[in-house]
Amino acid sequence: MLDIKIKNQLIEVVGQNRYLDRKEELACFSYDAFIKEAMPDAVVFVQTADEVARILKVASEHKVPVTGRGAGTSVCGAPIPVKNGIVLCFSKMDKIIEINTADRYIVVEPGVVNADIQNALAPSGFFYPPDPGSMNTSTIGGNIAQNAGGPRCLKYGVTMDYILGMEVVLASGKIVKFGSKNIKDVTGYKLCSLFCGSEGTLGLVTQVILKVLPIPETVKTMLVTFGKLDHTARAVSDIIGSGILPAAMELMDKMTVNAIEDSSHLGLDRKAEGTLLIEIDGVKEACEKEMDNIIERVKKQGALDIQYAQTPEDRERLWTARRSAYGVFAKLAPDILSEDVTVPVSKVPVMIKRINKIGERHGLKIGVLAHAGDGNMHPLIPADRNNKEEWVRVEKAFDEIFHAAAELDGTLSGEHGIGLAKSDYLPLVMNKDTIELMSRIKHAVDPDNILNPGKFV
Repeated sequence: MLDIKIKNQLIEVVGQNRYLDRKEELACFSYDAFIKEAMPDAVVFVQTADEVARILKVASEHKVPVTGRGAGTSVCGAPIPVKNGIVLCFSKMDKIIEINTADRYIVVEPGVVNADIQNALAPSGFFYPPDPGSMNTSTIGGNIAQNAGGPRCLKYGVTMDYILGMEVVLASGKIVKFGSKNIKDVTGYKLCSLFCGSEGTLGLVTQVILKVLPIPETVKTMLVTFGKLDHTARAVSDIIGSGILPAAMELMDKMTVNAIEDSSHLGLDRKAEGTLLIEIDGVKEACEKEMDNIIERVKKQGALDIQYAQTPEDRERLWTARRSAYGVFAKLAPDILSEDVTVPVSKVPVMIKRINKIGERHGLKIGVLAHAGDGNMHPLIPADRNNKEEWVRVEKAFDEIFHAAAELDGTLSGEHGIGLAKSDYLPLVMNKDTIELMSRIKHAVDPDNILNPGKFV
């Protein structure tokens, strides 16, 4: 529990109705989609940058930890308040402040849901490319904290590639602004890159300027099935290596497809060992040429069947299959671990084989779901953490998966972030001096370590 003096100071900022400290209320902010939990001492809902600044001044004065939170859809433990303290929730800072398609930007608060940005832009013929699987619920502030990606990031890039400017509140309560509404701006340090992906350990974003793009003229989508998973992976390498850059190329293995079909009955091929959902977009003539090229290549790699989306409804059906995978797997056991490693595209076939062998060695069912075109893999393991023997096998499996990714010149995360899940594995991909540099940056902007303490820094 917070000292009564601190509690009263926080209530003075946000009012009694936006301050929570009853246990049953706090429990709702003690977890995300990762497996660990921790209770905050209080939750405050902010509505303005000034309120965030005043709260952080109180927290800084009393050395109280502060953990920022959006919708809580993180799968790595990033918003879990492991040192207790205050959870600062941005769900009420949900205004779209400005849409300017002439200059190709949108200004939003951190509590705006990703899909709401898409819906607001669509009537003007524009879109915001980053599309995480949680886009219908995750907030832009959380997307920034994790530098979220999604299926479209193969062609369009991740969150950082679309941030033009930010307003951030530091641990001291100072409000800083950097970047601008200009597409080209090389004035000073690129601080947006520093704060994006920092998981709330350096500052709390209260406003962001995002670059937007015109909606492509044509979109073509197809689902390709293969008799062998290795053929599926080789098709990915072949397509990318040929110079074709699809908007998305999503890989699902047999276990994943069968789980989706059991739940949703979408007409997916249960016999296929591997499935690729491929989407290309752009000018109509170019799309047709690329589609023909892709078809030729997947056939050479042993494609058994190719389904084309003839209508928007067909396309939605195919994407429903892909986007439902995590939720479907979550129904297979009391718990689920979804990890996020990335390897060079040319090494996707090798990494898939390693994941399969790791699953066999530990007697686990591991579903392979991947943004395969950029080498970003999501091994999914449904299990029961109350079964201690099984859980030990799960932890050993992921330990081996992380080591395998590092050995293949990969990295620990492509979009989920580090949080609590992988902080112990940083030495696999970073040397001691690099980790120390991150710690020095953290200390420079948060000397008392009150912002999301206990995480990867």
